[in-house]
Amino acid sequence: QVQLVESGGGSVQAGGSLRLSCAASGYTYSSYCMGWFRQAPGKEREGVATIDSDGSTSYADSVKGRFTISQDNAMNTLYLQMNSLKPEDTAMYYCAAGELWVGCTLHQANFGYWGQGTQVTVSS
Repeated sequence: QVQLVESGGGSVQAGGSLRLSCAASGYTYSSYCMGWFRQAPGKEREGVATIDSDGSTSYADSVKGRFTISQDNAMNTLYLQMNSLKPEDTAMYYCAAGELWVGCTLHQANFGYWGQGTQVTVSS
């Protein structure tokens, strides 16, 4: 059974940084895609960043140059380093996982497994 557990959310002032973590268990695919999504109140869930089993990454234009996705394969952990945070980054952040053959883009349909989310709040 695949389980994804996010942590690291919190409240920070604009310009600050946070690092989100996602601990993955029960995921046995050798070729995979993992990603971070976010959903702000009243808005649709949107893709933030993805990384595949080859280490290739992609980012939403809104976070390029500020956010970095990475993974620690030994610890089965996905990270999202968020710098220069803005109030518009406030959202619930979700970790997601899927099989690489499905695709590794910022679309929710590529991912079959989801965590419960961690809240990020950025104040001005």
